[in-house]
Amino acid sequence: MKTLRDIKIGSTAKVIKIHGEGALKRRIMDMGITKGVEIYVRKAAPLGDPLEIFVRGYELSIRKADAELIEVE
Repeated sequence: MKTLRDIKIGSTAKVIKIHGEGALKRRIMDMGITKGVEIYVRKAAPLGDPLEIFVRGYELSIRKADAELIEVE
């Protein structure tokens, strides 16, 4: 299984599934990360966490722990 955390900076990935349950999964989906959406990984913070991504026309920062819950292809 490949997750958003595994995607290299400057690459694009398509969301297959969001793992996790309850409020955490709902929060990720509320940020616009849903099945089938394309995500572009723009950059990472100097120490690697968080990741800055571009999704649905806006920039978003997401922790690596949350990025591991997002399965991509």
